[in-house]
Amino acid sequence: MENQPLITNDAIVFGFLMLALGFVFYTESIKTGFWSKFYKIVPGLFMAYMIPAILTTTGLIAPEWESTSASGEIVKGSTNLYYMASRYLLPAALVLMTLSIDLKGVFNLGWKALAMFFAGTIGIVIGGPLALFLIAQFNPDLIGVTGPNAIWRGLSTLAGSWIGGGANQTAMLEIYGYNQKLYGGMVFVDIVVANIWMALILIGIGKRNSFNKWLKADTSSIEDLKEKVSQFSESVKRNPSLTDIMIISAIAFGTVGFAHLGSDYIAPYFDDVVNGIENTTTKNIFTFLGSKFFWMISIATIIAVLLSFTKAKNYEGAGASKFGSVFIYILVATIGMKMDLSLIFDNGSIIIIGVVWMTIHALILIIVAKIIKAPYFFLAVGSQANVGGAASAPIVASAFHPSLATVGVLLAVFGYAVGTIAAIGCTILMQIASGG
Repeated sequence: MENQPLITNDAIVFGFLMLALGFVFYTESIKTGFWSKFYKIVPGLFMAYMIPAILTTTGLIAPEWESTSASGEIVKGSTNLYYMASRYLLPAALVLMTLSIDLKGVFNLGWKALAMFFAGTIGIVIGGPLALFLIAQFNPDLIGVTGPNAIWRGLSTLAGSWIGGGANQTAMLEIYGYNQKLYGGMVFVDIVVANIWMALILIGIGKRNSFNKWLKADTSSIEDLKEKVSQFSESVKRNPSLTDIMIISAIAFGTVGFAHLGSDYIAPYFDDVVNGIENTTTKNIFTFLGSKFFWMISIATIIAVLLSFTKAKNYEGAGASKFGSVFIYILVATIGMKMDLSLIFDNGSIIIIGVVWMTIHALILIIVAKIIKAPYFFLAVGSQANVGGAASAPIVASAFHPSLATVGVLLAVFGYAVGTIAAIGCTILMQIASGG
């Protein structure tokens, strides 16, 4: 299979991504004419996601590829930009955006944040079997396959990913023994459907006031938190000196380094502990504890919260959260480049199952939000804490305000904890729906 992009050099690809981000911010700053009207409908964050996706679709860049050498050998290649952004820039962004957080204000957001998270989880748990049952009525061959190739086994990995994340997805692959040769197709469906849903959520952010009005939502606690953080930022605001910028960098990447150091020791320890558990089901439930990414995000967030009680929070006045926002936008661009729009209609039936599944998830979120009058913020972040995990929940939360990124992280970390258990329940229902 030949799918090598025109540009494979990460330095050049990164340059294109930054040019795309520069274009978005420049056009968004134009307050008259076409661009002014355009950005009233389409959020800048969505464009930061979509332009890299278009670059990938046109074959200019790609997250990974295969090519044939002169000797006929298959050569595989990939970019390291997403890894760099998710492992280095994401924890740094979380630190810088959390420095000025009012932790009491976060807790004052109340029970609705958790309610929407669990609504999202329930939507995934019951959405899977319902989607499989509905699509099987039109394509009975889907559920005719048994053994390691059974579709419900493959869909179990989607349930793990959409409730917890990568570690939970891997756990489900191990628990239900899906044919690993077919696993790549499920990963593709995961990327396509989850990214389409994230794109729709980002578009919805631009219409959040209309959504909140329709939901009759009380946004006072969110506005109070944003106001407190904004007032604090204004009270310590200053023109950043080179010393300020270097100290901000030291705080951010010093914490990133410590988070990686801690995860390098803690994750293998818990991995050994989990592997020592005799009960297979119990073992796989706690698989996420062996994930370095989980511990890296958790350690970085804990350090950031602790720093928010020190004088380090005053660096918000020198633009700490703005630097964090830069890192978040770079992460968004690298996520966008993973999306090849031309492949949306491949793996047709499974893609349709994924779309119906995510639609059920969305409908349950909307119904619950309407009943409890939860703001669109809780709907969006509650969904992404399930579907996107720690890599995208902070992105969506920070799109409302940088100070809210921590809410996304806290819910996403919670998702890790419940992911495998909920995914097992979902898989049991999908097995029943397929007659297994």
